[in-house]
This record gives sequence, structure tokens and C-alpha cells, in this order.
Amino acid sequence: MTTADRASERTVGDVAARPARWWPVAAGALFGGALAVAAAVGFSDTAQSSLVLTAAAFVYLGAAALGRRDAAWPLFGLTFVLIGVGFAVPGFDPFWAMLGIVVVLAVYGLARGAARPAWGLPLQAAAMVVVVGVAAAVAVLGQPWAGLLVGAGLLAHAAWDVHHLRTGRVVSASLAAFCCALDAVLGVAVVVLALAA
Repeated sequence: MTTADRASERTVGDVAARPARWWPVAAGALFGGALAVAAAVGFSDTAQSSLVLTAAAFVYLGAAALGRRDAAWPLFGLTFVLIGVGFAVPGFDPFWAMLGIVVVLAVYGLARGAARPAWGLPLQAAAMVVVVGVAAAVAVLGQPWAGLLVGAGLLAHAAWDVHHLRTGRVVSASLAAFCCALDAVLGVAVVVLALAA
């Protein structure tokens, strides 16, 4: 058994063994549920739901670039603020703000030698490129395709979260669990709303 396997067993085992450690899952499900309700009542739309996917990729790439799993929560907080400013300030687009910051973080990561391991910054950068592609597609697609694409992206990211939770890589276990629950709940809701439209 490799060191990574032992770390994975510890991470998953610790979460399963202590119910108090399930708070990230509960918080993520509640947050995802609130976002789903906002989408259902028309307070937000598919483009805004795609910002959640962009934020998730941003957090992972940022943590990989900084080389610190514990940077994930502050990075999540930053995305929360940027998306909130996008709602409050006309003309401010949180997508472009996140993209600009993530490019700076990626350059910093490369400068500090974070090109290895491959599952770190390189893989997270590739995931970010896919997410940017999804955001571009959402801008030109109508419903139901835009919603189905965003929902599928969120569900795929939930699987990404599970992988990172199991391997103990890139982000903290609590952030991976929180993000998994949020992505899964919101992803299902976005798909259902797209099909109902």
C-alpha cells in the first residue's frame, strides 16, 4: 500500500468515523439547495449556475498553484465575494474576474515550480480550460442544452471532488466534501430545470 493510499484511507475513514466531520457535506447540500431554489424561482439562471462551476475550478487551480491544500477555503471565500459583487454591481462580471485572478495564480505556480506533479497544477489547468469551454458554450446555447451542459459539468465536478477527497490531493478534505455536495445538489437541480423548461 502506497503512502497516498494510506492517506486516502485515513481521509475517507476519518470522515466516515466521525459524524461531526460530515458538516461540510451538510453545509454543501444546504448551499447547493439554496442555489437550486434561487434558480427555480428565477432569482438566478443557467449562466449564474455556470459561475459555480467556474468557481469550483478556480478553487482547485488556485490551491494547486499555491501548493497549499488549506488555501482552498480562502479561495472559495474569494469566489463567493466576486459572485456577490457580480449580483450587486452592474457591469462587473465575476467570470472574467475569476479568470484573470486564476491566470495570475497559474503563472505564479509555474514560477514557483508547480508544474509537477502532473495531478497538481497541470491537471487543474486542463480542468479550468474545460470549464471555460463550458461557460463559452452556455453563452451561445439556449435551453435546454445550456442547462444540461452546466448540470453535467457540475455533476462531473462532484465526481472530481470525490476523487480528490479519496486521494487527499490539491484541496482540503472539508472543501472537497463541501464542493461535492454543493455540485451534486445544484447539478441535479439545473438538469431538472432545463428539462422542465
